[in-house]
Amino acid sequence: MSRIGLKAIKLPAGVSVEQANGVATVKGPKGSLTVKINPLITVEVNGDEVRCSRANDEKHTKQLHGTTRANLQDAVTGVSVGFKKELVIVGIGYRASMRGENIVMNVGYSHEIVLKPGPTVKISCPSANEITVEGLDKQAVGQTAALIRGTREPEPYNGKGVMYKNEHIIRKEGKRAGAK
Repeated sequence: MSRIGLKAIKLPAGVSVEQANGVATVKGPKGSLTVKINPLITVEVNGDEVRCSRANDEKHTKQLHGTTRANLQDAVTGVSVGFKKELVIVGIGYRASMRGENIVMNVGYSHEIVLKPGPTVKISCPSANEITVEGLDKQAVGQTAALIRGTREPEPYNGKGVMYKNEHIIRKEGKRAGAK
């Protein structure tokens, strides 16, 4: 039984959900998003509440039920509040800057890395060692932040690299620690 799928989604003020042809459109103060709805799942909008229900109790349908409800909840949150990921650059000489909408990163390679954000994502650099990724779509924000982090993943010996803010990197001692 899908516990997540059975929960109702509360719509904040200014957010509306419309469904047509297997697609739910969520509109809010920050913009609009679309969520694809499987034919096995039905979405009902009652005032300021949205509920999802499933056609049968097969395992695959139960999985779709929870996933669809979670995607709708993320769309509602995105158009009302938005999503934000913060990254930190640690290392001597490691820095980031903005060039137009693109982010330019110098993270220890012989060349600079230029990343272009997606259409629904906005990247900013409050300082040379901080990067903020914001947007409506939770998946797009997370994917962009993962691409930025992937340019130089944090390494466990010196702790240098690009990491999420408040991410804990498990540190290793290295070869010298065991020598006597």
